[in-house]
Amino acid sequence: MTYLDHDWYRAALPQNVALGPRTWLHSSFAFLHFRATRKDALRVGSDTGIYIGTMFDLGPNAQVTIGDYCMVGAAVFCTNGAIVVGDYSLVSYDVVLADDAVAVPPSHPSHRQAEATDHSHLGEEPRIVLHDNVWVGARATLLSGARIGEGSIIGASTVVDFEVPPYSVVAGNPARIVGRTDRDAGHARVDW
Repeated sequence: MTYLDHDWYRAALPQNVALGPRTWLHSSFAFLHFRATRKDALRVGSDTGIYIGTMFDLGPNAQVTIGDYCMVGAAVFCTNGAIVVGDYSLVSYDVVLADDAVAVPPSHPSHRQAEATDHSHLGEEPRIVLHDNVWVGARATLLSGARIGEGSIIGASTVVDFEVPPYSVVAGNPARIVGRTDRDAGHARVDW
């Protein structure tokens, strides 16, 4: 069993969680609603920070992959499928990545058999994908179908459930593409 030396919540990390070298995880409390049974349920690359308030509400068939050099601040990952976050991505505070209404089935005894035998999501394509170098603003919500292209920016409080082309800026309610990021200069141009 692996415990975090600095953790205020004295629980072991789930055995199917793999953290890369120099990756920071604030607390094992992030796994309070973690029910994933896959052997590779959560894989986090190297030099990534997973900060206070981040929760992994994963159902039995869930698989979440977070790349290298990422920052995740108080985000909620809610899935019984697959979510992928690419390298150099920033997932800001209170972002929700939810590909289903309920990630963890109810704990009532009549549901336990279904939890143990339902493998309908295994081998499925990820329902939410953030490619490399994506920034997601505070309180954004990414739903099933959100495929965020490389170098894109999602504005605060935006709800996305569609494919976003690379180097796009998405904002508004309803969400729409409002600009492009400059691939070489490292800044965004917004066309309101």
